[in-house]
Amino acid sequence: MAQMTLTPVATRGFFLDGKWLDEGDVVDVRAPYDGALIAQVHQGRREHAEAAIAAAVKAFGTTRRLPAFERQRVLRQIATGIRDRKEEFAHTIALEAGKPIKNARSEVDRAIFTFNIAAEETVRGYGEYLPLDWQQSTAGRWGIVKRFPLGPVAGITPFNFPLNLVAHKVAPAIAAGCSMVLKPAPETPLTALLLAEVIQQAGWPDGGLNTVLLSNEDSGLLVTDERIKLISFTGSAAVGWAIKNNAGKKKVVLELGGNSGVIVHSDADLAYAADRCVTGGFAYAGQSCISVQRILVEHSVYGKFSELLLAGVSKLKVGDPLAELSDVGPLIRESDAIRAADWVQEAVRGGARLLCGGNRKGSLFEPTVLTGTKPNMKVNCQEIFAPVVTVEPYTDFASALKQVNSSPYGLQAGLFTRDATLIFQAYDELEVGGLIAGDVPTFRIDHMPYGGIKDSGLGREGLRDAIQEMTEPKLLVMNLR
Repeated sequence: MAQMTLTPVATRGFFLDGKWLDEGDVVDVRAPYDGALIAQVHQGRREHAEAAIAAAVKAFGTTRRLPAFERQRVLRQIATGIRDRKEEFAHTIALEAGKPIKNARSEVDRAIFTFNIAAEETVRGYGEYLPLDWQQSTAGRWGIVKRFPLGPVAGITPFNFPLNLVAHKVAPAIAAGCSMVLKPAPETPLTALLLAEVIQQAGWPDGGLNTVLLSNEDSGLLVTDERIKLISFTGSAAVGWAIKNNAGKKKVVLELGGNSGVIVHSDADLAYAADRCVTGGFAYAGQSCISVQRILVEHSVYGKFSELLLAGVSKLKVGDPLAELSDVGPLIRESDAIRAADWVQEAVRGGARLLCGGNRKGSLFEPTVLTGTKPNMKVNCQEIFAPVVTVEPYTDFASALKQVNSSPYGLQAGLFTRDATLIFQAYDELEVGGLIAGDVPTFRIDHMPYGGIKDSGLGREGLRDAIQEMTEPKLLVMNLR
């Protein structure tokens, strides 16, 4: 296995109330590709979680009163700061997340876009005029509705998009005027700390953002403390629903897992559909909650589509995420690669056929395509979060829809067809938060409403929707008689 070119190992503190603190426990951050030590970071303890909440509460007195133009200025400055350090961000993401460098650069571009859209949404927070003179007794009365920032919020983010999914917590909080305590993923803290530097330099008030590494036990305080008014979590379904159960009266937004289905009908552009399924199934080694996992193909074109799919998969290059030509890097942990291999072998023992891949080397797992699977196999009914897809034929469109719906998840689905009737039938019947017609479920642009139903979550992200979640409406009634 080739060695990555590493930057010198450094020790990083966490960011609390405008200060960088070298306190708590020192933990290693290692590259998932080869286990090399990248950096050491300070992980806070319970007292640091308490201090971060107190700092956010105090800062909210300032952030809630900042005018829209000032919040917009800060967000634009953050976008500029990320752009100025694009290669540093991309290199950090590739190292600590194992994301191929070209995909890491795309993530940085998306984060810049996310902060810029948040800046635009900051000045779009229009209210409502209400005529209230609808009865004789209410003559002379009218009202207005304005949205106010909710209060200090907490964000808990995953490893797979260590910059842009952090941006989807932080950017709407700044736009709304909320302060925040952010707990980044333990596997990928360096990117979040780098972003905290940029936000500090952009002039966001001290305590307005507190980026603190915490153990799962100590971060529980963010869930239970009543001073936190909203918790926004992206991660596994098991953890997300446990957070909701323990959150008390606070609002909860959950963006959880999926095992996304794609339907390819006989009238589709098969070459385009296959190409998009290769990208959707294997980009970042399938470690996205909207990765293509299940492909259902109309039986008359199943053979041709499968040939195109396998031809595309054969061109993928697996290896060092810092190599410019790599398409598929490692899974975040070797244990995840072992689990994926076990699930694939379990499917094969149950009668599935391996069309390609299936081999593991350390944390690297070959792009894998299975067929002849059953709906109750783990590769179909659970989220594999690895470079594995299943491809199966169908004869009846309605049955294909039911098969997509058989999942406990409902995040996004894809549909390739030119038939508008089928598109609207799927839109009406699929149990998902979003249907992507003419593309894979992996499609996302960062201002669109994004989230799922069933086990896939609660609420929506996307800048305008997240700002709505982080604000609350207040009515003012005027009686001028």
